[in-house]
Amino acid sequence: MESSKRTTTAFCLLLGICVGLTGCTMAPTYIRPETPVPAAWPSGPAYQQHSGNASGQETADIPWQSMFTDPQLQGLIKLALENNRNLRIAALNIERSQAQYQIKRAELIPKLDALSIINNQAASDQKYTVALGVSGYELDLFGRVQSLKDQALEQYLATDQARHTVQISLVAEVAVTALNLAADRERLLLSQETLKTQQSSLALIQRRFEVGVSSELDLRQAQTQVESARVDVALAITLVAQDENNLSLVMGCQVPASLLPRRFSETLEVQEVEPGLPSTVLLRRPDILQAEHQLKGFNANIGAARAAFFPRITLISTVGTRSDELSGLFKSGSDVWTFSPQVVVPIFDAGARSAQLQVAEVDREIAVAQYEQAIQTGFREVADALAQRGTIDEQWVAQQALVKATDARYLLAQARYDKGVDSYLNVLDAQRSLYSAQQGLIATRLARLTNLVTLYKVLGGGGKEGMSPQ
Repeated sequence: MESSKRTTTAFCLLLGICVGLTGCTMAPTYIRPETPVPAAWPSGPAYQQHSGNASGQETADIPWQSMFTDPQLQGLIKLALENNRNLRIAALNIERSQAQYQIKRAELIPKLDALSIINNQAASDQKYTVALGVSGYELDLFGRVQSLKDQALEQYLATDQARHTVQISLVAEVAVTALNLAADRERLLLSQETLKTQQSSLALIQRRFEVGVSSELDLRQAQTQVESARVDVALAITLVAQDENNLSLVMGCQVPASLLPRRFSETLEVQEVEPGLPSTVLLRRPDILQAEHQLKGFNANIGAARAAFFPRITLISTVGTRSDELSGLFKSGSDVWTFSPQVVVPIFDAGARSAQLQVAEVDREIAVAQYEQAIQTGFREVADALAQRGTIDEQWVAQQALVKATDARYLLAQARYDKGVDSYLNVLDAQRSLYSAQQGLIATRLARLTNLVTLYKVLGGGGKEGMSPQ
């Protein structure tokens, strides 16, 4: 029995030494590429400065609950995070990558298998063996398996960032879709109110025409305005229905009526955000972090390709007991153990290993270019959003003033027509101008709010804690 303990102890010590010899890799030291964009955002007439959020908190750290404070909008976002299929696929991809990483990580540890063998060599000659065995464990002296494990880890981390990107995009898409629905509902109400006004004017002119006060031209012009308003109402009804369908698709479920956006004028403002510095903001965007993890993974692959030029040592070993009789398996003196290392030394492969190393090195260079491209794309997206942000408030103020001016013109034209001073054509022209200005006001407010949502998205808004459903 003492002999069995010594054999087992020696076996475990050997495994420990084997594991201790692993861990180093031949992968090149990773150096993050230089950021291929300017150190500051563009400047000029389109890029006015804004105070941003009062706390000075970086956009990446602002949870969506703080960005979108309207209760209905918060309910929509929470429901989408629970039901959207793209997000569900991204979450499942994380689970898959995590399992792949665990597989590669497990290859660094020897696997123990229990063996039970009965050898029947002849009718009266039987051998019974019970043992623990290590089969096919690669002694990772040159870091090949470690490099593959590192690559799997980076792939897992990249997949996690991909899910984060989907989350941010989903939150922004829900907000923008809800804002579009609210804006189209506002346009529908405006079209319906305009139709009622046009129908009242037509009824008045019809009576004036019957008594000979108004001309047939005035009557036909009024009829034209009514039919045009009907077309707008029908179109607005279609757009609202399509917006609701689109929102249900984004949400991944049927949207409860209680969560559908109210009138656009009642929708709360989206919070302001601070752009920060490109070097800080862009490197925290999840899509750029994803590209960097992929780059690190290809960097680790070079280590595995380099290690392929060196010998591979595989261990096959067992320790246990053997006896001619089943009752004698665990008696003193029945101990047996085997140790069979296998060494494979590369000699000639027609250049396959060299080609594999070249592929790994080219893959890394491609990943570097993709990482730099992701940064440049992110810079352009933020710059474009900032360019609109710099002038949208001025457009909003000007559009409000335009609505007031055209409203006053319409009232004046109507009064002049009622007194017989002016023709009905001027009234119609003033009505069309007012209607167009009111529609423009809705479009400008939608553009303003959408721009804030876009800024939040392209600045990497919402930390991981803030992106999870509550």
